[in-house]
Amino acid sequence: MTETLAQRRVLLVIGGGIAAYKALDLIRRLRERGASVCPVLTAGAQEFVTPLAAAALAGERAHTDLFDRASEAEIGHIKLARQADAVVVAPATANLMARMAGGHAADLATTVLLATTLPILIAPAMNVQMWAHPATRRNRAVLEGDGVRIVGPNAGRMAEPESGPGRMAEPNEIADALERMLGQQAGERPLAGRRVLVTSGPTHEPIDPVRYIANRSSGRQGHAIAAAAAAAGATVTLVSGPVALPDPPGVAVVRVETARQMLEAVEAALPADIAVFAAAVADWRPEQEAGSKKIKKDGTGPAPMPLVENPDILATIARLPMGRPPLVVGFAAETDTVVEHARAKIARKGCDLIVANDVSAEGGVMGGADNTVHLIRRDGAVETWPRLGKDEVARRLVAHVAGLLAG
Repeated sequence: MTETLAQRRVLLVIGGGIAAYKALDLIRRLRERGASVCPVLTAGAQEFVTPLAAAALAGERAHTDLFDRASEAEIGHIKLARQADAVVVAPATANLMARMAGGHAADLATTVLLATTLPILIAPAMNVQMWAHPATRRNRAVLEGDGVRIVGPNAGRMAEPESGPGRMAEPNEIADALERMLGQQAGERPLAGRRVLVTSGPTHEPIDPVRYIANRSSGRQGHAIAAAAAAAGATVTLVSGPVALPDPPGVAVVRVETARQMLEAVEAALPADIAVFAAAVADWRPEQEAGSKKIKKDGTGPAPMPLVENPDILATIARLPMGRPPLVVGFAAETDTVVEHARAKIARKGCDLIVANDVSAEGGVMGGADNTVHLIRRDGAVETWPRLGKDEVARRLVAHVAGLLAG
């Protein structure tokens, strides 16, 4: 049980989407962490899950009707809006986000959301095209401007045969985000006043206008670290390679494509108190600059393609004679003898801490939602964490480096 959610009361608004089934697991996860949960189901949600199922898991009544005689005799919707520590909306459908942004109060859920002064966390879930629609982007911007926190959505397969960002965050990810939000509300901002630089994602090194050298990095871990640092009060700059992820809230994002562009953006973002290099930078690039025309096959086999090394961004910043961040953190993505390779890397690069993980195919780390990491210090000491969601890895890493920076 975590301290942040112990004895906290959460008002859970369940929207009408196929992801509503995950809301039932979310109730379980929140209760496992010591919270009590009061479910509110929209009419659409009841097409996917029943009030009885939500009530059974929550251990208390599930609310559905604005005009419930017993509840409204005591102005029940106002009590629901007041008698909790936070509101979570999961899934937050495109329709529900639009009604929240517009201040509508047509049913119990939207009335409660309009009447509450509590911190609100939403977990969007919708078709990828709906998430990308300009109207949804406007509604998201309005909600974030009103102080609503957002977790997800994740990229992946949809119920329909499409893929991309739009899947609701997993229940443990939502619970982690709620803990961070409540911790920040309680004044837990260990990086307030600090500047943090994070790199994330892959780099793409062009071969020609349509081909490039890259790797399988999704950027999820780096983006999660940037979000966790912002939640801890830091001013965060995220230098990101090409990813299919939404920008973390409250973070300044600089988008790049190549390793050389990433190094330039990193140098431009200095000074910083902490630099976390989570990007999986391509080690090599074609020696010859990509032209404007696609390379054609001529039937004689592959054209020779000499490679040259890309700049080593981590080592460049870690060994700066002036302006080096006080704390430089690198990542080591390895497929074998992970800790040994990471120990060699920290000595070679000159950074203060290495976060090492096993990215072999069977582990599912590249592009996956979980990670198992080892923290290696300059003196060779190793701290191993259990398999965790990448958001939780990010939260723990930010807490760890904040402690190191504080001395």
